[in-house]
Amino acid sequence: MLEQNLQQLAQSDCYPFHMPGHKRQPFLDFNPYAWDITEIDGFDNLHHAQGLLRREQGRAAELYGAKHSFFLVNGSTCGILAAVSAAVRRGERVLVARNSHKAVYHALELRQLVPVYVYPRVTEQGLQGQIDAEDVRRALGEYPDIRAVVITSPTYDGVVSDVAVIAELAHSRGIPLIVDEAHGAHFGFHEAFPENATRLGADAVVMSVHKTLPAFTQTALLHLCSERLAAEEVARFLQIYETSSPSYVLMAGISRCVHMLAEPSARELFDAYARRLAAFREQTRRLAHLRVLGAEDFAPEEAFAFDPGKLILYTGDSGMSGKWLAARLLERYGLQMEMAAATYALAMTSVMDRPEGFARLAAALEELDAAAGEKENGAQAVKGTDLPAAAWRNEGGMRAAEVYRKQERCMEISAAVEAERESVPFAEAENRISADYVYLYPPGIPILVPGERLGGETLAELSECRRMGLQVEGIAYNAIQVVKSR
Repeated sequence: MLEQNLQQLAQSDCYPFHMPGHKRQPFLDFNPYAWDITEIDGFDNLHHAQGLLRREQGRAAELYGAKHSFFLVNGSTCGILAAVSAAVRRGERVLVARNSHKAVYHALELRQLVPVYVYPRVTEQGLQGQIDAEDVRRALGEYPDIRAVVITSPTYDGVVSDVAVIAELAHSRGIPLIVDEAHGAHFGFHEAFPENATRLGADAVVMSVHKTLPAFTQTALLHLCSERLAAEEVARFLQIYETSSPSYVLMAGISRCVHMLAEPSARELFDAYARRLAAFREQTRRLAHLRVLGAEDFAPEEAFAFDPGKLILYTGDSGMSGKWLAARLLERYGLQMEMAAATYALAMTSVMDRPEGFARLAAALEELDAAAGEKENGAQAVKGTDLPAAAWRNEGGMRAAEVYRKQERCMEISAAVEAERESVPFAEAENRISADYVYLYPPGIPILVPGERLGGETLAELSECRRMGLQVEGIAYNAIQVVKSR
């Protein structure tokens, strides 16, 4: 039973360098069944908030500097769907960062929107960098009928774009900027971290409080910061995309988190968090082969700013793949990473992380760094996983961002999804048109979207991802869905 597995994990020594941000530490002392109610007298209604929940959402808006804030219990996904749907009319053109989460693409599909893509810069280490403001300016000039701009900042890896300048560009055209700030709910509360997009001119900002703050999984906030999106229209779409039976347990978690951030003691919490991060980064500077990337590793054109809470464990010249590193950290050291890519593993941290966790990770990296290059390591599979010995090395030299190359678009997303489809062997899919989304999970950013042609280079890179044990969604039983040939 699931409860038995969860109990076993809770009693284990496995340390969580992954979301949710509460890091399995009790933040509320309660019996969840006693708090699990419906919209009874005195407890308001999330979809028609007039009392208690209206006040709590108002507190969140005041805290983050927004005009309106909505509690979300279906994650940032429903907030993104609602914001995009409310910002533009069906069939209109939208400027979209190509490294957006799949939820943005689902909004394009459902509303039959026409995307113009702006691509992130690729960093020297092969990561997806910022969305450059000049690229936004260029796209807005080329397509004057764009009706909204949608970007992700920070990225899954913590790279931040210049939201203030991009907002000015959008507003100069009289259109809104929507920012997926799912990984930045902790921004703006300490000078060690970037400012949050709500205070930088964005019109709608979606943030997952559960990712980097002490809140339950699937809890989030949607902030409206201007009149460019009508609050009534956003609320209407939230009734479509969000459950009609919102969990009061989840909403209580959001409320407690917001209250915590507003308390004077929050400063001490963030001070201690910033010190722990700085100490960890200082300790790991002496690594010879592995590297923990920081703001200093990115050129100004690659990243406007960086979240120090994201620990990018870059494999560098160690010969390891990120997948192998993550699996070894779990199997040998009891450290669960958030995700793994071709050349790095990602450890997510929060104000709830304990000094013990940072110390264990630093010690593990020092041991693995010292062993890097030892010939026998390359022949080892990782016990307790399905990761083969072949996944030890990134043999093709593939960089993390290379799979997110520009693709040839042959059909709009909505048309491709609704077209007649067929399943073909992955090896025979070259030049066919994708009928489904193909993405690595995590992070859930589409490599291919419906309507794009399956090029040979992309297929080769997807094959390499699968060889390294990365989780590729959209390819099942070695087959892929394509638009049926006529």
